[in-house]
Amino acid sequence: MTWVPKSAMVLAAGLGVRMRPLTEVVPKPLVRVGHRPLIDHVLDRLADAGIEKAVVNVHHHADQLISHLNGRERPQIKISDERDSLLDTGGGVKRALAELGPEPFLIHNSDSIWIEGIEPNIVRLARSFDPERMDCLLLLALASASVGYDGRGDFLMSPDGILQRRPEREVAPFVFTGVSIMHPRLFDNAPEGAFSLNRLWDAAIARRRLYGIRLDGIWMHVGTPAALAEAEQLLGGSHAA
Repeated sequence: MTWVPKSAMVLAAGLGVRMRPLTEVVPKPLVRVGHRPLIDHVLDRLADAGIEKAVVNVHHHADQLISHLNGRERPQIKISDERDSLLDTGGGVKRALAELGPEPFLIHNSDSIWIEGIEPNIVRLARSFDPERMDCLLLLALASASVGYDGRGDFLMSPDGILQRRPEREVAPFVFTGVSIMHPRLFDNAPEGAFSLNRLWDAAIARRRLYGIRLDGIWMHVGTPAALAEAEQLLGGSHAA
């Protein structure tokens, strides 16, 4: 049986600025795509993969999100409350480490969905994670074939999966999907307060311990109303989790 992390961190505390005006009245994780809120796509996928617990951080319209999650049994939900202060991605995960536990865990952005390929991508990610070689394994998509993404790419990937940052003024083929498996040891010397996971990734890159695998399927970054409309059109004839 394939190992999968017991716990996941769902990053859901952002302000959703690029999704306005929808996020003026609801948090972005409750914006609906394919007749379901974004966060339900994420949590259903985690449950299907066998992940037992999801820690969800909240800030913007936090009461709405907490109310929506009440009563959900699979996965078990724990709330990490950031209404006092936004902690960015790294600080948000660090605050939740006690709930996430001592083993490697999944991190999943709440606005990342995809149409699966032959095998569930979270299962593929878990099977590929090797804690002896890796501090973090990122799920990457081909930038040129992604929905809702128009940047220059994030990473170069070697044949054995080792990642390097996109050089300045150049284009890289792969973009981060917002999904990764991370070993908690990466947080051993992490700063206090708000900071980005990018800081920890750079430390892993320096040790050649940041790896990636390519997503099988079609990735959709639902970060703007235009991307939402494109995802809705694509999902009209497809199934996404």
